[in-house]
Amino acid sequence: MLYHKTYVKDNQSEWVVFIHGAGGSSSIWFQQIKAFQDNFNLLLVDLRGHGKSKDFFEQYYNNEYNFENISQDVLTVLDSLSIQKAHFVGVSLGTIIIRQIAEMSPERMHSGILCGAITRLDIRSRVLVQIGNFFKKVIPYMWLYRLFAWIIMPRKRHKKARHLFINEAKKLYQKEFIRWFGLTKRLNPLLRFFKEKDTTVPFLYIMGDQDHMFLPAARTIVQHHAQSTLQIVPNCGHVCNVEKPTIFNRMAIEYLLNKRV
Repeated sequence: MLYHKTYVKDNQSEWVVFIHGAGGSSSIWFQQIKAFQDNFNLLLVDLRGHGKSKDFFEQYYNNEYNFENISQDVLTVLDSLSIQKAHFVGVSLGTIIIRQIAEMSPERMHSGILCGAITRLDIRSRVLVQIGNFFKKVIPYMWLYRLFAWIIMPRKRHKKARHLFINEAKKLYQKEFIRWFGLTKRLNPLLRFFKEKDTTVPFLYIMGDQDHMFLPAARTIVQHHAQSTLQIVPNCGHVCNVEKPTIFNRMAIEYLLNKRV
């Protein structure tokens, strides 16, 4: 089972589950814990091969890496803790996991916060994926990861988030990176499906106004999905919870409090 950590306020409070992106770990939420635990019980997970779950990667060696299985990893943790339903907060690739859980088990989700949401691959990101798939077994994965981090988070004010993600990615095994990168081949059809199919789960997209690769697609999707809304963080890039934690926390907590049962 995935490594996870809980912060329990009381037995009556609703749960919030935090899901990091590719190459990260649950440690990227360190600026959220104090603010969120005043109102909610918290569950932080390290996805397979990441953070403290990397020691369990052999358990998944014969388990296909796809978004369904990775999402089921998270649901298994909820089952072990007898959490029937929760709010979910994710960043970057973690937002795809949340959207997949909403598709597989909508009854398990009160609402979702999608930070730096990946909802479509534009021409730049598709070229990046093609380059990565071509070179992933030839050059050290950290070269690729640094390149991706610089392209997704290029500005000087993105430096903190960029360095945090690069430092977390250094903890991955090369083989693990290759297995995760293989998921990119499945992204386009999955994202098209998510775009075309609305969900009964309410979602808040929190996007930086400088998230040049993914903000345009998020604007489009909220226009077509009745249960989705968008809030934009000024002077911010892809990773709002790291770059602008105070603003992100306020937006997310206000939304979740309004969605409490």
